[in-house]
Amino acid sequence: MTKLQIISDKNKKSLKIKSLLIKKIKLSQFKNKNIVIVIGGDGFMLQTLKKNKNSNKHFYGINSGNYGFLMNKFSSKDIIKNLLKTNLVSISPLEMVVKNKNNQTKKTIAINEVSVLRQSRQAAFLSIKQGSKQIIKKLVSDGVLVSTPAGSTAYNLSVHGPILSLHSKKLSISPISPFRPRRWRGKIVNDKIKIIINNLNPSKRPISAVADNLEVRNAKSIIVKKNNKIKFNLLYDKNRSLQKKIKIEQIRRETS
Repeated sequence: MTKLQIISDKNKKSLKIKSLLIKKIKLSQFKNKNIVIVIGGDGFMLQTLKKNKNSNKHFYGINSGNYGFLMNKFSSKDIIKNLLKTNLVSISPLEMVVKNKNNQTKKTIAINEVSVLRQSRQAAFLSIKQGSKQIIKKLVSDGVLVSTPAGSTAYNLSVHGPILSLHSKKLSISPISPFRPRRWRGKIVNDKIKIIINNLNPSKRPISAVADNLEVRNAKSIIVKKNNKIKFNLLYDKNRSLQKKIKIEQIRRETS
């Protein structure tokens, strides 16, 4: 019995690619490979990975969305060759533990980033610690974002955060529209340290905490740390590795 699975998003382009693959792929070629082919965009890949966080499967993404940073480009001609000769990248997510204003706790994971955002028209008042060490006593801003290396070219890049090498063992803390201190650009920290973000005025200035696309509203405190117990195994075409994509974004940023 083959271990290969093909799953796709519900849009027309994804379903068309899935239909083509079913006709093209001889399952016997992959009988010893525990591969899940994921057809869609980055959001669909993130959703699929989270649903399979306790599996040892290898995920090969085919982009049918917009940017598709976590995905591979679809090639009907080369798909068999590409699947048989892939590069493996293992990444670990962030774990977010949020306590809300009613002292209820919610725990979830984020593969790209944890973003803390103002929930009303008023700026957020936040304090940020790295373990027991104070990073920012009071940040007045629209929010702050903690990013993994894999997510550093996503929302993090949009708020002018640094692009991190995949093997850097670092996390990026980036402010979102900082008002005070206005010139604070954020900080790169060791990924072994937990990051603690507190809302300094939860009654007047509510905030929400978002792990990739899962939102917890009225957050009072947020703890973010890397969860090394979870490993996601991503497969990439030989000439389009995740490391290479990150490097291209670094070069593009330096020359833009």
